[in-house]
Amino acid sequence: MIGVAILGSTGSIGESTLDVIARHPQRFRVVALAAHSSVEKLLAQCVKFRPEVAALVDADAALRLEQGLRDAGLTTHVLVGEAGLDTIAALTNAPYVMAGIVGAAGLGSALAAARSGKRLMIANKEPLVMAGDLLIAAAREGGATLLPIDSEHNAIFQCLPPGSETGRAPQGVRRILLTASGGPFVDWPQARLETVTPAQACAHPKWVMGRKISVDSATLMNKGLEVIEARRLFGLAPEQVEVVVHRQSLVHSLVEYVDGSLLAQLGSPDMRTPIAHALGWPERLDSGVQSLDLAAAGMLQFEPPDMDRFPCLALAQQAGRAGGLAPTVLNAANEVAVAAFLEGRLNFCGIPAVIEDVLSAAPTGEAADLESILAADADARSRAAAGVSGR
Repeated sequence: MIGVAILGSTGSIGESTLDVIARHPQRFRVVALAAHSSVEKLLAQCVKFRPEVAALVDADAALRLEQGLRDAGLTTHVLVGEAGLDTIAALTNAPYVMAGIVGAAGLGSALAAARSGKRLMIANKEPLVMAGDLLIAAAREGGATLLPIDSEHNAIFQCLPPGSETGRAPQGVRRILLTASGGPFVDWPQARLETVTPAQACAHPKWVMGRKISVDSATLMNKGLEVIEARRLFGLAPEQVEVVVHRQSLVHSLVEYVDGSLLAQLGSPDMRTPIAHALGWPERLDSGVQSLDLAAAGMLQFEPPDMDRFPCLALAQQAGRAGGLAPTVLNAANEVAVAAFLEGRLNFCGIPAVIEDVLSAAPTGEAADLESILAADADARSRAAAGVSGR
């Protein structure tokens, strides 16, 4: 029985992870669950999976969870705050950690899991975007294994040669192609984008995701963050990572080798596939995902992204090329801008505008340590908030 800790258990990644684990009760045991403030969902998960430990970042929510657990007759120990997340990430009886907390809030616990030598299954891209070098260094020092959960990066991992090491360029690879669905507005004219509502932006045509990542997909910022993540995960130069729009979302990414071979990983658009792959690697596990019917799928289309209508992708590529603290600044400004859009304080086209303004004044220093990264993150958030207020 392998102990698993799930950070962000009440989100879509966490729920999918629990679904896969439930299919293999003789192989995996849920040791710990953590979320931000979703008391009812987390309580229901605790009742079903009986973890030893649960954590909520929100202190009031943690008190309500503790009461609910007592009422249910459970002895699950409740932790509070980000320190609780770090504690769960380092539990010795949970060698597998799923990192599924959206945004910068998941950085500390991801680093804690890496330092503790865990099998760290990374579903939240922000730790690699903000502090990729630190995270990879921590994993090497702690003896951790980093396995990507993003469907695109997991696809690339599956197509790489055996023995490829995180953060180092794989042998014989010419380039990788990250596929993007294009989001819900791929065919909308520029003028119409001004009218986009949060409900429209969160209605992804292929994937069921949380609100923040759905907006990122709609702006193509999600793909931009994935470009930065891919470069760090696989040790590639900027020119070796390309983006191609693939509306069917059946080819999850491709790897081209120097001999001209192009390997692709295909499957139904269901996050349980990469989750099951990471849980079972190097073996294969049943994920519960429906088999892909290629004949029914019909044509597979590919096209270049429209960088003019979706400038967030270009901004992310710019930050990735700049390196240093620029990706941290990009991520922070995006989180603030997306939150403002979801709250009705900023229109859809204002998201890249705010990010561009903040990124233009990004510090040029290196992301040398966690303190400098967090300082750049806080400063960027402050400037982004001021930019939102000024619009």
